[in-house]
Parts: sequence; structure tokens; C-alpha cells
Amino acid sequence: MKTTLASTLRVYADTNPAKPQIDTTDRAEITRLLGAEGVVFEQWDASAPLTAESDQEAIIAAYAADIERLKREYGYTTVDVVRVGRTTPNIPALREKFLSEHTHTEDEVRFFVEGSASFYLRLNGNVFQMICTRGDLLSVPANTPHWFDMGPAPEFAAIRLFVNPDGWVAHYTGDPIASCFPKYE
Repeated sequence: MKTTLASTLRVYADTNPAKPQIDTTDRAEITRLLGAEGVVFEQWDASAPLTAESDQEAIIAAYAADIERLKREYGYTTVDVVRVGRTTPNIPALREKFLSEHTHTEDEVRFFVEGSASFYLRLNGNVFQMICTRGDLLSVPANTPHWFDMGPAPEFAAIRLFVNPDGWVAHYTGDPIASCFPKYE
């Protein structure tokens, strides 16, 4: 449900998408639960004075200290910004691209500067639905099966960090599990 304004973690058995076993907005609990699975979740101060017209350079400059810390700590070499909103062309096709379960050979790191979207991670017999909002940093470990849903009318901007200069490269699993779980509407 997209009306969520707070960061939310829902944990489902991967065989039961009807009812989450856990549903929490407690950031300490989210950090603990995701951390137990090797997933990094942090809350950054997202108070930089940015506008809808702020370009990639301005957004990266506003969060330079945190970006540099992550680059040093994890070896990221490439940083960019993805911004999706009402004027983004072909949103249905863009959404569909990320709705199938896939993996990456490196961590998938996102810091949400504005808006919200949902990551779904399949780990140890569970599906973790992490609804990220402004100020959330999520780092999905390499080779973790997951999918991403920006919703039917997305409005978000996120900083992305990569080790590989080629950026986002997906390896689709072919498993239909993503179609069984609630979408981010």
C-alpha cells in the first residue's frame, strides 16, 4: 500500500504472501532484522535544501560526506542519481523492468533523497518487503534474490553507489515469486 509515509518492514513466509509475520515501522527493529540477514539499513539526515529541479550534481554534492564514507568503507567507485516522477517517460515499462526477481554480482545500494519505493528481498525462506522513504539507505548484499517496485505513479529520487563502473546489471532468476506478493500501490 503506497500511502505509507514511514519506513516500513514487512516479513512474509515466502510461501504465504497473504499475511506478513512482521509489520513494523520501528527503525531500530528494522535495522536489527535486516542486519541479521546481512542487509545494511541506515537513516541519514535528508534535510539538504533540494528542489524537483536539483540535478544529479547538486544531489551528490549535498550528500558528499556520507557518499565518501561509503566509498571508503565498501569500495564503491561510481555514484549516480535516479529520479522518477510524473514526467518520466514510459513508467509502466520502467516499473515492469524491476518487478521480476533478480540478483546482482555486487551490492545494490540506494539512498532515498525524496519519495518512496519498495524493495523485496528473498532470504532464508522469507520475503522482506522494505518500503524505503526519504532518508533511508538500503544496501542489498550481492547475489541476494530481490525485486523492486516503484509503484504505478512513482515519485522518488535515490543516490545509487556501485563498485562496477557499468552500474546496474541484473541477472534474472526466472522464478515467478514476485508476482505472488502484494505490489507497492
